[in-house]
Amino acid sequence: MFAPCRPAALPLAISCALSGTLAAQAQPLLESTTVAQLAAPALAETVVTATRAAQPLADVLADVTVLGDEQIRRSGAVNIADLLARQPGLELSRNGGPGTTTSLFMRGADNRFTAVYIDGIRVDTQSTGGAPWEGIALGQVERIEIVRGPAAAVYGSDAIAGVVQIFTRKGDGPFAPYAGVGLGSQGTKKLEAGFSGKSGAVDYALGAARDLSHGFDSRPGTNPDRDGWRNSSASGRVGLQINGAHRVEASGTHSDMRAQYDGFTPGLNDVGHNRLATLGAAWNAQWTKHYSTRLSVSESRQRYETTPSPYRTETTLRNVLLQNEWRQGPHLVTAALERRGDQLVNQPIDRSRHQDAIALGYGHAHGAHTVQLNVRHDRDSEFGGHANGSAAYGYAFAPGWRVTAAAGTAFRVPTLYQRFSQYGQPALQPEKSRNVEIGLHWSQGASRFGVTAYRNQVRNLITFGAAGPCGDAFGCYDNTGRALLQGVTLAGAHRLGGVNLSGSLDLQNPKDDVTGKVLARRAKRILKLAADTRVGDWTLGAEWQASSRRWDNAANTNVLAGYGVVNLYASATIARDWSVLARIDNVGDRDYRIARGYATAGRTFFVGLRWSPRP
Repeated sequence: MFAPCRPAALPLAISCALSGTLAAQAQPLLESTTVAQLAAPALAETVVTATRAAQPLADVLADVTVLGDEQIRRSGAVNIADLLARQPGLELSRNGGPGTTTSLFMRGADNRFTAVYIDGIRVDTQSTGGAPWEGIALGQVERIEIVRGPAAAVYGSDAIAGVVQIFTRKGDGPFAPYAGVGLGSQGTKKLEAGFSGKSGAVDYALGAARDLSHGFDSRPGTNPDRDGWRNSSASGRVGLQINGAHRVEASGTHSDMRAQYDGFTPGLNDVGHNRLATLGAAWNAQWTKHYSTRLSVSESRQRYETTPSPYRTETTLRNVLLQNEWRQGPHLVTAALERRGDQLVNQPIDRSRHQDAIALGYGHAHGAHTVQLNVRHDRDSEFGGHANGSAAYGYAFAPGWRVTAAAGTAFRVPTLYQRFSQYGQPALQPEKSRNVEIGLHWSQGASRFGVTAYRNQVRNLITFGAAGPCGDAFGCYDNTGRALLQGVTLAGAHRLGGVNLSGSLDLQNPKDDVTGKVLARRAKRILKLAADTRVGDWTLGAEWQASSRRWDNAANTNVLAGYGVVNLYASATIARDWSVLARIDNVGDRDYRIARGYATAGRTFFVGLRWSPRP
């Protein structure tokens, strides 16, 4: 069921579901690392998203995937949603081409149940709920960390399904400029440039990108035209190491996406304009050998408007976070104070609210045992207090083997639009979930295998249905839903001769716990395979993504057929400072749908050239 909104917004008011995953990609293949890689040398890598504190990947008990700069560049993706959809356990739903309404289902949960941060700055919308993926540019991104599973005990409201943390480029080493150009089918063009570096106590990075395309006809037979898009983006970071114990830094991003789309009125040249900006500053202090703090303030603004059909919504988020860490031996203790503020302007709505929170965490990693405990209490200005907790344990019972178990609760407060629009009702209550999961992981050299099973129950689910408490004849939001999200994921990686192989299989049964129907636009089976090899100076790779059939509606009457798509790519350093990338996506020119009535791109080509001088 779709929520009422202007044609370009069309937010999904779909229940939570499940798509299980254990990301165990091969390091040479994808430049990503996961919790399944327990015995590999790459585990010296540090991640921060799982607990908001820097941890060696080997100590992280959450289901984590890290995507590096090389994989991001090689992906050829237009925006982050396209890249993430290739990762285990993530599904994409989009009403047309890049720039149109996009939802990303992590473990099958609705888009609004994934908390998203850019350089630690929260990104969300108080209209439909969830990150505006169509407005997040990929050109300035250097690293992405994906954490699956409820994380409200660390991040508060929103993190029922997990967290995605996006990091832009950061200066390190001598001055390093770069520039790139690209051309592709459908009139696609790409231009990027920037620089980064470090001089004495100051590090810096600045970059900009411009992407555009003529696009394709997103609704064949309804409004026969090409729906193009163009996106301009920029990011900057600067840091000052005052002395050995104190550092201050600031970062900012800006993205401006304009995309044509086909609304409900044939012949109209509908355009959606999505602007997203973030700005943040932080002070890191190492007070003693064991005790450190981080104080950060941030703001994000998201504005979406359409023409000629008039619609406009603006969300402003403000955060203040004081993070305290005590490290001694195998122990890590964290304590955080956080103030979150949300504001929505969507005429006639002009509303705001805030949350004050305290969060405590304890981690212990020693020998064969790893423990992570977190608890958080949020006091919402409208809904009062909410407490959430999580506990995880890992036991390495044999060389290369580890078993993990975790349980946690999470919640999300209704958006201001869901409560105060003509379709809303102020009496809506927060959505809540309880999750348990267990995993078995094995790793030896370049070979890895993992299996994870989990069960997540969501209650007070906000759905959009027939006319009711709000009094609007079109329909109302209400706490009428429940979802049962359960499944099993198998994933593995292996090096066979000179070929790196990896893959994941999600077997899931995401359903509405009231009707027993499969949740809309979620597949029960998702298979993703990848392989690459070196041939001389070239890296040659192939990807296969396959999905079983899905239902486009909650009643399970409109079927979306299953599909399989093959992508090919090749990359090489062709001179000392020059590299080239070539991709063919949807090699078989498969005609398939991920949203009823909306087409997907057929076979597309892209060739990019990048200049990046070596020091």
